[in-house]
Amino acid sequence: MANWMRTNRIAAALLVVVRFYLGWKWIEAGWHKIVDGFSAAGFLNKAIETPVLATGTENAMYPNFVAFLKHFALPNVELINVLIPWGEFLVGLGLILGGLTVTAAFFGMMMNFMFLLAGTVSSNPWLILFGIVVLLAGNNAGKFGLDYYLLPLIKRAYRHIVKRKHPTDPAAPVNRQGVAG
Repeated sequence: MANWMRTNRIAAALLVVVRFYLGWKWIEAGWHKIVDGFSAAGFLNKAIETPVLATGTENAMYPNFVAFLKHFALPNVELINVLIPWGEFLVGLGLILGGLTVTAAFFGMMMNFMFLLAGTVSSNPWLILFGIVVLLAGNNAGKFGLDYYLLPLIKRAYRHIVKRKHPTDPAAPVNRQGVAG
């Protein structure tokens, strides 16, 4: 199944539907926050005041995440107020256009997990499930999108950079450690 998702053209076509659904959900969430205004302060305060508790106890289930919210996110709420809406919007755009698709799905899932750790269930489990499907499909998820053109360019640029740092020319001088260059 995983090989089929990663290599088959029919799978790539089906993944367009998954990408569009997932991307639309992200764009919609981000766009409303960008246009209508957004402040994460209330959400962050609520997540800190009433953290997810371990069953039957008064112990926070995710104390490290609560500490992150209290000591980093809340003091930097203005940064968070920009990162969340624009992050949601850009994740959605990447998924819909099929550009850096796997990266967009990964960062979308990271946001979903952070919302879950803060105690918001909502549609996050479904979005994570669809994100996993896109991640499992790998580059095939963006085959019918910008990734068809973008990924070869990125690979070529990467090879060019690596080749400049580590020339494979046998005539290249070799230093004392046996490295060409």
